[in-house]
Parts: sequence; structure tokens; C-alpha cells
Amino acid sequence: MSDDLRADVAGAMRELGHEFVARDLDADVLDLLREHLHAMQQLLERAPRRVRELPDSLEGFKMAVPAEGRHERRQLFADSIVSGAANPLGLGASLWREGDVAYMEVTLGKAFEGAPGRSHGGVVAALIDETMGLVLAVHDLLAFTGQLDITYLAPTPINTPLVASARLERRDGRKLQLVASVRADETEVASASALFVAVEPERFLAHLRQAR
Repeated sequence: MSDDLRADVAGAMRELGHEFVARDLDADVLDLLREHLHAMQQLLERAPRRVRELPDSLEGFKMAVPAEGRHERRQLFADSIVSGAANPLGLGASLWREGDVAYMEVTLGKAFEGAPGRSHGGVVAALIDETMGLVLAVHDLLAFTGQLDITYLAPTPINTPLVASARLERRDGRKLQLVASVRADETEVASASALFVAVEPERFLAHLRQAR
């Protein structure tokens, strides 16, 4: 229940941010917001800090792979800046898969605007990178982004559903070649290719523990 409640509160905070950017606010409203938000900040600062714990085993490190079909939507992890429902600064994207193809859908609000009426290109890049991350989960792989090449084909609108898709094109040892596309309705707004480098989960987990 607490996880669902945390996600609900994060969603409300995301919407608040979009409304703040979207509205022309007068001084009285801004003063009121400042007062209430400062009080909320003090309330949060009194709570204990959260620590992102490392898993005890490799099984605990693996990302949950959604079931087949669009009806089943999950997140890679709750605090993800792209698909995490509990991150108030995130995109709030939903995800699914069809076979080996990974999908993410999101409607980017006003806070993610770049040029007027258009989504920021870096936000679109983050959406693509996370969708490719879901491909890795589908194939039970752990890898890092080595190179990401994006072609922006058309302006990416805000307040319009975007669907990103990605798949593994080929593998050569540790080198993974992935391709992706982002569409707004029937228009392809971006395409991408990427090189990911696979790593041994045991070695990666040991390195993280050593760094702590």
C-alpha cells in the first residue's frame, strides 16, 4: 500500500510541476505556493533518508520483465527518471513488450518543453535509452550504453501520446546493437541506433559493493 501511495503522491507532484510551468501566476499565488512548499520541504527533511540498497543476489538485481502484450504495464524500477511511478521529477512512462520488441508510452507535459510546443530533444533521448534498457531486460542481459545516435525526423509534440519501440538488431560478443523509433500518432519523430556493452552481472555487482 505504501508503494502505491508513494506513486500517487509522486504523480501529483509531477502534475503540479507541469501546471506551474503552464500557468501565468500572479505574485499572490506565487507567495502562497512558496509558503506551502517551504512547509512541505521542512516536513520532508524531518523524515529519514532512503538508501538504495544493493540486492543480496543476482536474481534480485534483474529487472522485472513485463508479460506479453500492452495490457500489462510495469516499470523498470520505481525511482527511474523515465518510467518510475514514484519519481516526481520523472516522465512517468508506461512500458510493455510484444515478443522481443520493447515499448514505452508517455505524454510529455509542459515542464518537458524545449522549443515552444515541442518536447526537449534530451528528454526524447532519455525515453529512447530507457526503452532500449527494457530490451536488455527482455533478453536477460546487463549492459551499459556505449554510444547512442539519434536522428530527429520531426518536431516532437508535447501533450500528445508518444510511443517508443526498440529491439536488439544483432550481437557480436559483448557488443549489442539496438535500434529504436519514436512515433507521435502516425508520424515517426525520431529514430536511433545504439551500441551497448554487456557486462558480467557478478563482476558488476562486486564493483558496486566495493564502491560503497
